[in-house]
Amino acid sequence: MDLLQLGTDLIMNKLNLDRDGDGVPDGVAGALAGLLGGDDNNFDLGALVGKMTQGGGSLQEIASSWLGDGENAPVELQQIKELFGGEKISAFASSLGVDEDTAADTLAETIPQIVDKGSSGGSLLEAFGGVEGVLDAAKKFFG
Repeated sequence: MDLLQLGTDLIMNKLNLDRDGDGVPDGVAGALAGLLGGDDNNFDLGALVGKMTQGGGSLQEIASSWLGDGENAPVELQQIKELFGGEKISAFASSLGVDEDTAADTLAETIPQIVDKGSSGGSLLEAFGGVEGVLDAAKKFFG
């Protein structure tokens, strides 16, 4: 599954962006990959999950829900802003031509779906040995 394409599609649908061949999908993909630490072709979900789990608490619980097969826990706008930082949110918003709150709201809706799809019976969980393996790896990396 191409998670970057999935994320691009989700963001374009959320923001009602038109696919009229003017480079919008590439711009959205680049903005998303830049935000998540990658390039126009991919990004690193493991790093995102690791960042969410490093401090424990509510973001760790939220990440666990996204990685599991159950319902995804919601993430709040403020948590998204803290997770990515104001500068990255601002750059992402600017790339999409929206304000920062709209960008954060879009991410709060789409990031859980991207992580969920990337981990549901997929390579992210398998690579780390399941949800507990991802959390343990993140603790070791950031601990």
